[in-house]
Amino acid sequence: MEKEYDFERLFRLLERKDFRALRAALAEENEVDIAGFIEQLPQERATVVFRTLPKELAAEVFANLPPEVQQVIVGSITDTELSAIIEDLFVDDAVDMLEELPANVVKRVLKNAKPDTRQLINQFLNYPENSVGSLMTAEYIDLRKNMTVSDAIKRIRRTGEDSESIYTCYVIDESRRLEGVVTVKELLLAQDDQIIETLMEPDVITAGTMEDQEEAVQRMMKYDFISMPVVDHENRLVGIVTVDDVMDVMEEEATEDFEKMAAMHPSEKPYLKTNVFVLAKNRIVWLLVLMVSGMITGGILGRYEAAFAAMPMLVTFIPMLTDTGGNAGSQSSTMVIRGMAVGDITFRDFFRVFWKELRVSLLVGVALSVVNFIQLSIRFPGNELIALTVAIAMLATVLMAKTVGGVLPMLAKLLHADPAIMAAPLITTIVDAFSLIIYFNVAQALLPI
Repeated sequence: MEKEYDFERLFRLLERKDFRALRAALAEENEVDIAGFIEQLPQERATVVFRTLPKELAAEVFANLPPEVQQVIVGSITDTELSAIIEDLFVDDAVDMLEELPANVVKRVLKNAKPDTRQLINQFLNYPENSVGSLMTAEYIDLRKNMTVSDAIKRIRRTGEDSESIYTCYVIDESRRLEGVVTVKELLLAQDDQIIETLMEPDVITAGTMEDQEEAVQRMMKYDFISMPVVDHENRLVGIVTVDDVMDVMEEEATEDFEKMAAMHPSEKPYLKTNVFVLAKNRIVWLLVLMVSGMITGGILGRYEAAFAAMPMLVTFIPMLTDTGGNAGSQSSTMVIRGMAVGDITFRDFFRVFWKELRVSLLVGVALSVVNFIQLSIRFPGNELIALTVAIAMLATVLMAKTVGGVLPMLAKLLHADPAIMAAPLITTIVDAFSLIIYFNVAQALLPI
Protein backbone atom coordinates (compact mmCIF):
# COMPACT_ATOMS: atom_id res chain seq x y z
CA MET A 1 0.00 0.00 0.00
CA GLU A 2 2.86 2.37 0.78
CA LYS A 3 4.37 1.97 -2.70
CA GLU A 4 1.01 2.65 -4.36
CA TYR A 5 0.76 5.90 -2.41
CA ASP A 6 4.31 6.87 -3.45
CA PHE A 7 3.50 6.16 -7.07
CA GLU A 8 0.41 8.35 -6.86
CA ARG A 9 2.57 11.13 -5.45
CA LEU A 10 5.05 10.68 -8.32
CA PHE A 11 2.22 10.77 -10.86
CA ARG A 12 0.92 14.03 -9.36
CA LEU A 13 4.37 15.65 -9.48
CA LEU A 14 4.71 14.60 -13.10
CA GLU A 15 1.27 15.99 -13.97
CA ARG A 16 2.22 19.34 -12.39
CA LYS A 17 5.59 19.22 -14.24
CA ASP A 18 7.35 19.85 -10.94
CA PHE A 19 10.52 18.13 -12.10
CA ARG A 20 12.70 19.40 -9.26
CA ALA A 21 10.38 17.83 -6.66
CA LEU A 22 10.02 14.71 -8.86
CA ARG A 23 13.81 14.31 -9.02
CA ALA A 24 14.07 14.61 -5.24
CA ALA A 25 11.21 12.12 -4.73
CA LEU A 26 12.71 9.59 -7.16
CA ALA A 27 16.09 9.81 -5.43
CA GLU A 28 14.42 8.43 -2.29
CA GLU A 29 13.00 5.39 -4.08
CA ASN A 30 14.59 2.02 -4.79
CA GLU A 31 15.85 1.63 -8.38
CA VAL A 32 13.54 -1.37 -8.95
CA ASP A 33 10.51 0.67 -7.89
CA ILE A 34 11.58 3.60 -10.08
CA ALA A 35 11.85 1.23 -13.04
CA GLY A 36 8.35 -0.04 -12.25
CA PHE A 37 7.05 3.54 -12.19
CA ILE A 38 8.70 4.44 -15.52
CA GLU A 39 7.39 1.23 -17.10
CA GLN A 40 3.81 2.40 -16.49
CA LEU A 41 4.30 5.70 -18.32
CA PRO A 42 3.71 6.49 -22.01
CA GLN A 43 6.90 6.52 -24.10
CA GLU A 44 7.46 10.27 -24.20
CA ARG A 45 6.89 10.65 -20.46
CA ALA A 46 9.09 7.64 -19.66
CA THR A 47 12.02 9.36 -21.35
CA VAL A 48 11.32 12.66 -19.57
CA VAL A 49 11.23 10.97 -16.16
CA PHE A 50 14.39 8.97 -16.90
CA ARG A 51 16.29 12.13 -17.79
CA THR A 52 15.34 13.70 -14.47
CA LEU A 53 17.12 10.94 -12.55
CA PRO A 54 20.39 11.72 -10.79
CA LYS A 55 23.34 10.47 -12.85
CA GLU A 56 24.46 7.94 -10.24
CA LEU A 57 20.97 6.38 -10.20
CA ALA A 58 20.23 6.36 -13.94
CA ALA A 59 22.28 3.27 -14.86
CA GLU A 60 20.83 1.17 -12.02
CA VAL A 61 17.28 2.08 -13.04
CA PHE A 62 18.07 1.44 -16.71
CA ALA A 63 19.27 -2.09 -15.91
CA ASN A 64 15.88 -2.90 -14.34
CA LEU A 65 13.75 -1.62 -17.24
CA PRO A 66 12.19 -4.07 -19.74
CA PRO A 67 13.87 -4.21 -23.21
CA GLU A 68 11.10 -2.29 -24.99
CA VAL A 69 11.43 0.66 -22.59
CA GLN A 70 15.24 0.52 -22.80
CA GLN A 71 14.95 0.75 -26.58
CA VAL A 72 12.73 3.84 -26.32
CA ILE A 73 15.15 5.55 -23.93
CA VAL A 74 18.24 4.68 -26.02
CA GLY A 75 16.51 6.21 -29.04
CA SER A 76 15.68 9.42 -27.13
CA ILE A 77 18.85 10.32 -25.24
CA THR A 78 22.07 11.86 -26.53
CA ASP A 79 25.25 9.93 -27.31
CA THR A 80 26.92 11.45 -24.25
CA GLU A 81 24.11 10.28 -21.97
CA LEU A 82 24.14 6.84 -23.59
CA SER A 83 27.90 6.51 -23.13
CA ALA A 84 27.58 7.39 -19.43
CA ILE A 85 24.90 4.73 -18.94
CA ILE A 86 26.90 2.01 -20.70
CA GLU A 87 30.02 2.75 -18.67
CA ASP A 88 28.05 2.66 -15.40
CA LEU A 89 26.29 -0.62 -16.18
CA PHE A 90 27.79 -3.90 -15.02
CA VAL A 91 28.91 -5.87 -18.05
CA ASP A 92 26.40 -8.70 -17.54
CA ASP A 93 23.55 -6.15 -17.38
CA ALA A 94 24.82 -4.48 -20.57
CA VAL A 95 25.02 -7.85 -22.33
CA ASP A 96 21.49 -8.81 -21.20
CA MET A 97 20.22 -5.52 -22.61
CA LEU A 98 22.03 -5.86 -25.96
CA GLU A 99 20.77 -9.41 -26.47
CA GLU A 100 17.19 -8.09 -26.42
CA LEU A 101 17.61 -4.92 -28.54
CA PRO A 102 17.38 -4.62 -32.34
CA ALA A 103 20.64 -4.64 -34.33
CA ASN A 104 20.55 -0.92 -35.18
CA VAL A 105 20.15 0.01 -31.52
CA VAL A 106 22.93 -2.38 -30.49
CA LYS A 107 25.22 -0.77 -33.06
CA ARG A 108 24.60 2.69 -31.58
CA VAL A 109 25.16 1.45 -28.03
CA LEU A 110 28.48 -0.20 -28.89
CA LYS A 111 29.55 2.85 -30.88
CA ASN A 112 29.19 5.02 -27.77
CA ALA A 113 30.97 2.61 -25.42
CA LYS A 114 34.65 3.07 -24.62
CA PRO A 115 37.02 0.74 -26.52
CA ASP A 116 37.77 -1.44 -23.48
CA THR A 117 34.07 -1.72 -22.60
CA ARG A 118 33.12 -2.45 -26.21
CA GLN A 119 35.75 -5.20 -26.44
CA LEU A 120 34.54 -6.79 -23.20
CA ILE A 121 30.87 -6.66 -24.25
CA ASN A 122 31.67 -8.18 -27.65
CA GLN A 123 33.57 -10.97 -25.93
CA PHE A 124 30.52 -11.75 -23.77
CA LEU A 125 28.15 -11.58 -26.75
CA ASN A 126 30.18 -14.27 -28.52
CA TYR A 127 29.49 -16.87 -25.83
CA PRO A 128 26.65 -19.30 -26.67
CA GLU A 129 23.20 -18.50 -25.34
CA ASN A 130 22.53 -20.09 -21.93
CA SER A 131 26.25 -20.68 -21.35
CA VAL A 132 27.98 -19.51 -18.16
CA GLY A 133 30.05 -17.11 -20.29
CA SER A 134 26.93 -15.25 -21.38
CA LEU A 135 25.76 -15.02 -17.76
CA MET A 136 28.93 -13.94 -15.93
CA THR A 137 30.16 -10.45 -15.08
CA ALA A 138 33.74 -9.22 -15.37
CA GLU A 139 33.59 -6.87 -12.36
CA TYR A 140 35.28 -8.66 -9.46
CA ILE A 141 38.13 -8.19 -6.98
CA ASP A 142 41.39 -9.91 -7.88
CA LEU A 143 44.40 -10.18 -5.57
CA ARG A 144 47.90 -11.67 -5.64
CA LYS A 145 49.02 -14.34 -3.19
CA ASN A 146 52.16 -12.41 -2.16
CA MET A 147 50.12 -9.38 -1.04
CA THR A 148 49.73 -8.54 2.62
CA VAL A 149 46.26 -8.18 4.12
CA SER A 150 46.85 -4.43 4.34
CA ASP A 151 47.67 -4.24 0.62
CA ALA A 152 44.63 -6.36 -0.23
CA ILE A 153 42.25 -4.11 1.72
CA LYS A 154 43.71 -1.03 0.01
CA ARG A 155 43.07 -2.66 -3.36
CA ILE A 156 39.49 -3.52 -2.39
CA ARG A 157 38.89 0.11 -1.38
CA ARG A 158 40.37 1.32 -4.66
CA THR A 159 38.53 -1.05 -7.03
CA GLY A 160 35.55 -2.26 -5.03
CA GLU A 161 33.16 0.48 -6.21
CA ASP A 162 33.25 -0.90 -9.76
CA SER A 163 32.89 -4.53 -8.66
CA GLU A 164 29.55 -6.30 -8.57
CA SER A 165 30.55 -8.33 -5.52
CA ILE A 166 33.32 -7.74 -2.99
CA TYR A 167 32.44 -10.44 -0.45
CA THR A 168 34.73 -12.98 -2.10
CA CYS A 169 38.11 -12.03 -3.61
CA TYR A 170 39.94 -14.16 -6.17
CA VAL A 171 43.67 -14.78 -6.04
CA ILE A 172 45.32 -15.01 -9.47
CA ASP A 173 48.88 -15.16 -10.81
CA GLU A 174 50.51 -12.99 -13.51
CA SER A 175 48.79 -15.04 -16.26
CA ARG A 176 45.40 -14.59 -14.53
CA ARG A 177 45.24 -18.28 -13.60
CA LEU A 178 43.06 -18.80 -10.56
CA GLU A 179 45.05 -19.86 -7.49
CA GLY A 180 42.61 -19.45 -4.64
CA VAL A 181 39.82 -17.48 -2.96
CA VAL A 182 39.64 -15.43 0.22
CA THR A 183 36.67 -13.66 1.80
CA VAL A 184 36.56 -10.09 3.01
CA LYS A 185 35.59 -11.41 6.45
CA GLU A 186 38.84 -13.40 6.61
CA LEU A 187 40.83 -10.32 5.57
CA LEU A 188 39.22 -8.09 8.19
CA LEU A 189 39.88 -10.62 10.95
CA ALA A 190 43.52 -11.25 9.97
CA GLN A 191 46.66 -9.32 10.92
CA ASP A 192 47.65 -6.49 8.56
CA ASP A 193 51.03 -8.04 7.76
CA GLN A 194 49.70 -11.55 7.11
CA ILE A 195 50.29 -12.86 3.56
CA ILE A 196 47.26 -13.69 1.38
CA GLU A 197 48.71 -17.09 0.46
CA THR A 198 48.37 -18.19 4.10
CA LEU A 199 44.69 -17.18 4.17
CA MET A 200 43.37 -18.24 0.78
CA GLU A 201 41.52 -21.47 0.02
CA PRO A 202 43.42 -23.13 -2.85
CA ASP A 203 40.78 -25.74 -3.77
CA VAL A 204 38.33 -23.56 -5.69
CA ILE A 205 35.03 -24.74 -7.13
CA THR A 206 34.61 -23.09 -10.52
CA ALA A 207 32.41 -23.02 -13.63
CA GLY A 208 33.61 -23.10 -17.23
CA THR A 209 32.73 -20.37 -19.72
CA MET A 210 31.11 -22.85 -22.14
CA GLU A 211 29.28 -24.81 -19.44
CA ASP A 212 25.48 -24.80 -19.38
CA GLN A 213 24.30 -22.11 -16.97
CA GLU A 214 21.78 -24.44 -15.32
CA GLU A 215 24.58 -26.79 -14.22
CA ALA A 216 26.51 -23.86 -12.72
CA VAL A 217 23.41 -22.67 -10.89
CA GLN A 218 22.88 -26.12 -9.37
CA ARG A 219 26.49 -26.11 -8.18
CA MET A 220 26.09 -22.70 -6.55
CA MET A 221 22.91 -23.86 -4.82
CA LYS A 222 24.62 -27.02 -3.61
CA TYR A 223 27.49 -25.12 -1.96
CA ASP A 224 25.45 -22.03 -0.94
CA PHE A 225 27.78 -19.65 -2.79
CA ILE A 226 26.95 -15.97 -3.27
CA SER A 227 29.38 -15.89 -6.19
CA MET A 228 31.41 -18.41 -8.17
CA PRO A 229 34.49 -17.86 -10.38
CA VAL A 230 34.28 -18.58 -14.11
CA VAL A 231 37.42 -19.85 -15.84
CA ASP A 232 38.39 -20.67 -19.44
CA HIS A 233 39.95 -23.94 -20.66
CA GLU A 234 43.36 -22.82 -19.31
CA ASN A 235 41.97 -22.08 -15.82
CA ARG A 236 42.30 -18.32 -16.34
CA LEU A 237 39.79 -16.24 -14.42
CA VAL A 238 37.49 -14.41 -16.84
CA GLY A 239 34.52 -13.51 -14.66
CA ILE A 240 32.17 -14.45 -11.84
CA VAL A 241 28.56 -15.55 -11.53
CA THR A 242 26.68 -13.82 -8.70
CA VAL A 243 23.63 -14.81 -6.72
CA ASP A 244 21.36 -12.29 -8.49
CA ASP A 245 22.23 -13.95 -11.81
CA VAL A 246 21.43 -17.32 -10.25
CA MET A 247 17.99 -16.14 -9.17
CA ASP A 248 17.25 -14.91 -12.70
CA VAL A 249 18.28 -18.25 -14.21
CA MET A 250 16.25 -20.19 -11.64
CA GLU A 251 13.16 -18.13 -12.47
CA GLU A 252 13.69 -18.57 -16.22
CA GLU A 253 14.27 -22.32 -15.96
CA ALA A 254 11.31 -22.84 -13.60
CA THR A 255 9.02 -20.86 -15.92
CA GLU A 256 10.24 -22.82 -18.94
CA ASP A 257 9.69 -26.14 -17.15
CA PHE A 258 6.19 -25.17 -16.02
CA GLU A 259 5.24 -24.19 -19.56
CA LYS A 260 6.60 -27.41 -21.02
CA MET A 261 4.86 -29.44 -18.32
CA ALA A 262 1.62 -27.76 -19.35
CA ALA A 263 2.25 -28.72 -23.01
CA MET A 264 3.19 -25.22 -24.19
CA HIS A 265 6.17 -23.90 -26.11
CA PRO A 266 8.13 -21.64 -23.70
CA SER A 267 7.64 -17.90 -24.15
CA GLU A 268 10.41 -15.32 -23.73
CA LYS A 269 8.04 -12.55 -22.62
CA PRO A 270 5.72 -12.17 -19.58
CA TYR A 271 2.14 -13.33 -20.12
CA LEU A 272 0.52 -9.87 -20.17
CA LYS A 273 3.08 -8.57 -22.68
CA THR A 274 2.77 -11.50 -25.09
CA ASN A 275 0.61 -11.11 -28.19
CA VAL A 276 -2.46 -13.40 -28.31
CA PHE A 277 -1.32 -14.86 -31.64
CA VAL A 278 2.06 -15.75 -30.10
CA LEU A 279 0.30 -17.39 -27.13
CA ALA A 280 -1.91 -19.36 -29.51
CA LYS A 281 1.10 -20.46 -31.60
CA ASN A 282 2.95 -21.57 -28.45
CA ARG A 283 0.03 -23.75 -27.39
CA ILE A 284 -1.45 -25.15 -30.58
CA VAL A 285 1.48 -27.38 -31.62
CA TRP A 286 1.38 -29.52 -28.49
CA LEU A 287 -2.43 -29.53 -28.51
CA LEU A 288 -2.34 -30.91 -32.06
CA VAL A 289 0.18 -33.57 -31.03
CA LEU A 290 -1.93 -34.58 -28.02
CA MET A 291 -5.11 -34.51 -30.09
CA VAL A 292 -3.64 -36.85 -32.69
CA SER A 293 -2.18 -39.14 -30.03
CA GLY A 294 -5.55 -39.08 -28.26
CA MET A 295 -7.06 -40.66 -31.37
CA ILE A 296 -5.16 -43.80 -30.40
CA THR A 297 -7.51 -44.14 -27.45
CA GLY A 298 -10.48 -44.01 -29.80
CA GLY A 299 -8.87 -46.69 -31.97
CA ILE A 300 -8.46 -48.96 -28.95
CA LEU A 301 -12.09 -48.48 -27.95
CA GLY A 302 -13.14 -49.36 -31.48
CA ARG A 303 -11.06 -52.54 -31.39
CA TYR A 304 -12.83 -53.73 -28.23
CA GLU A 305 -16.29 -52.55 -29.27
CA ALA A 306 -17.64 -56.09 -29.20
CA ALA A 307 -16.58 -56.49 -25.57
CA PHE A 308 -18.54 -53.57 -24.17
CA ALA A 309 -21.41 -54.23 -26.61
CA ALA A 310 -21.78 -57.64 -24.97
CA MET A 311 -21.49 -56.13 -21.48
CA PRO A 312 -22.32 -52.35 -21.55
CA MET A 313 -21.56 -51.94 -17.83
CA LEU A 314 -17.85 -52.13 -18.67
CA VAL A 315 -18.01 -48.68 -20.28
CA THR A 316 -19.10 -47.15 -16.97
CA PHE A 317 -15.69 -47.68 -15.38
CA ILE A 318 -13.48 -46.45 -18.24
CA PRO A 319 -13.29 -42.77 -17.08
CA MET A 320 -12.37 -43.84 -13.54
CA LEU A 321 -9.57 -46.10 -14.76
CA THR A 322 -8.09 -43.65 -17.27
CA ASP A 323 -8.32 -40.66 -14.91
CA THR A 324 -6.76 -42.57 -12.02
CA GLY A 325 -3.98 -43.88 -14.28
CA GLY A 326 -3.28 -40.42 -15.70
CA ASN A 327 -3.18 -38.84 -12.24
CA ALA A 328 -0.92 -41.60 -10.89
CA GLY A 329 1.50 -41.19 -13.78
CA SER A 330 1.50 -37.40 -13.42
CA GLN A 331 2.37 -37.67 -9.72
CA SER A 332 5.45 -39.77 -10.48
CA SER A 333 6.60 -37.72 -13.48
CA THR A 334 6.24 -34.44 -11.54
CA MET A 335 8.33 -35.74 -8.64
CA VAL A 336 11.06 -37.09 -10.91
CA ILE A 337 11.17 -33.99 -13.14
CA ARG A 338 11.47 -31.77 -10.10
CA GLY A 339 14.18 -34.00 -8.62
CA MET A 340 16.16 -33.83 -11.86
CA ALA A 341 15.71 -30.05 -12.08
CA VAL A 342 17.28 -29.46 -8.65
CA GLY A 343 19.97 -32.10 -9.13
CA ASP A 344 18.64 -34.66 -6.62
CA ILE A 345 18.12 -37.28 -9.35
CA THR A 346 20.46 -38.17 -12.23
CA PHE A 347 20.31 -40.93 -14.85
CA ARG A 348 22.60 -43.02 -12.61
CA ASP A 349 19.59 -43.31 -10.28
CA PHE A 350 17.45 -44.93 -13.01
CA PHE A 351 17.07 -48.33 -11.34
CA ARG A 352 16.65 -46.81 -7.87
CA VAL A 353 13.79 -44.65 -9.19
CA PHE A 354 12.27 -47.61 -11.04
CA TRP A 355 12.38 -49.82 -7.92
CA LYS A 356 10.99 -47.10 -5.66
CA GLU A 357 8.12 -46.22 -8.02
CA LEU A 358 7.32 -49.92 -8.43
CA ARG A 359 6.94 -50.36 -4.66
CA VAL A 360 4.95 -47.13 -4.28
CA SER A 361 2.64 -48.11 -7.14
CA LEU A 362 2.10 -51.54 -5.60
CA LEU A 363 1.00 -50.05 -2.26
CA VAL A 364 -1.19 -47.40 -3.89
CA GLY A 365 -2.62 -49.84 -6.44
CA VAL A 366 -3.59 -52.45 -3.84
CA ALA A 367 -5.31 -49.80 -1.70
CA LEU A 368 -7.28 -48.39 -4.64
CA SER A 369 -8.19 -51.87 -5.91
CA VAL A 370 -9.53 -53.02 -2.53
CA VAL A 371 -11.61 -49.84 -2.14
CA ASN A 372 -12.99 -50.25 -5.67
CA PHE A 373 -13.83 -53.92 -5.23
CA ILE A 374 -15.72 -53.21 -2.00
CA GLN A 375 -17.66 -50.19 -3.31
CA LEU A 376 -18.55 -51.87 -6.63
CA SER A 377 -19.69 -55.04 -4.86
CA ILE A 378 -22.00 -52.91 -2.69
CA ARG A 379 -23.30 -50.76 -5.56
CA PHE A 380 -23.77 -53.64 -8.01
CA PRO A 381 -24.70 -56.77 -5.99
CA GLY A 382 -24.36 -60.00 -7.93
CA ASN A 383 -21.65 -58.54 -10.19
CA GLU A 384 -18.65 -59.47 -8.08
CA LEU A 385 -16.81 -60.75 -11.16
CA ILE A 386 -17.09 -57.32 -12.78
CA ALA A 387 -15.90 -55.70 -9.54
CA LEU A 388 -12.90 -58.07 -9.53
CA THR A 389 -12.16 -57.20 -13.18
CA VAL A 390 -12.14 -53.47 -12.41
CA ALA A 391 -10.01 -54.01 -9.26
CA ILE A 392 -7.38 -56.05 -11.12
CA ALA A 393 -7.35 -53.55 -14.01
CA MET A 394 -6.95 -50.71 -11.49
CA LEU A 395 -3.96 -52.40 -9.84
CA ALA A 396 -2.28 -53.09 -13.19
CA THR A 397 -3.01 -49.57 -14.45
CA VAL A 398 -1.52 -47.87 -11.38
CA LEU A 399 1.56 -50.14 -11.52
CA MET A 400 2.05 -49.28 -15.19
CA ALA A 401 1.27 -45.55 -14.83
CA LYS A 402 3.58 -44.81 -11.91
CA THR A 403 6.44 -46.83 -13.40
CA VAL A 404 6.08 -45.13 -16.79
CA GLY A 405 5.71 -41.70 -15.15
CA GLY A 406 8.91 -42.19 -13.17
CA VAL A 407 11.01 -43.66 -15.98
CA LEU A 408 10.07 -41.61 -19.07
CA PRO A 409 11.56 -38.25 -17.86
CA MET A 410 14.87 -40.02 -17.21
CA LEU A 411 14.83 -41.60 -20.68
CA ALA A 412 14.15 -38.15 -22.14
CA LYS A 413 17.25 -36.85 -20.36
CA LEU A 414 19.29 -39.74 -21.76
CA LEU A 415 18.16 -38.76 -25.27
CA HIS A 416 19.17 -35.12 -24.59
CA ALA A 417 15.54 -33.95 -24.52
CA ASP A 418 14.02 -31.80 -21.78
CA PRO A 419 12.48 -34.10 -19.11
CA ALA A 420 9.71 -31.53 -18.63
CA ILE A 421 8.06 -32.60 -21.89
CA MET A 422 7.28 -35.94 -20.22
CA ALA A 423 4.82 -34.26 -17.90
CA ALA A 424 1.11 -34.56 -17.18
CA PRO A 425 -0.42 -34.09 -20.68
CA LEU A 426 1.85 -36.56 -22.51
CA ILE A 427 1.96 -39.08 -19.65
CA THR A 428 -1.84 -38.99 -19.40
CA THR A 429 -2.22 -39.68 -23.12
CA ILE A 430 0.18 -42.64 -22.99
CA VAL A 431 -1.35 -44.08 -19.84
CA ASP A 432 -4.91 -43.76 -21.18
CA ALA A 433 -4.07 -45.98 -24.15
CA PHE A 434 -2.33 -48.66 -22.09
CA SER A 435 -4.95 -48.64 -19.32
CA LEU A 436 -7.70 -49.41 -21.87
CA ILE A 437 -5.69 -52.31 -23.32
CA ILE A 438 -5.13 -53.70 -19.80
CA TYR A 439 -8.79 -53.26 -18.84
CA PHE A 440 -10.29 -55.03 -21.83
CA ASN A 441 -7.74 -57.86 -21.77
CA VAL A 442 -8.55 -58.50 -18.10
CA ALA A 443 -12.28 -58.33 -18.93
CA GLN A 444 -11.92 -60.83 -21.77
CA ALA A 445 -9.98 -63.20 -19.51
CA LEU A 446 -12.43 -63.11 -16.58
CA LEU A 447 -15.84 -62.34 -18.06
CA PRO A 448 -18.04 -64.32 -20.47
CA ILE A 449 -17.71 -61.94 -23.42
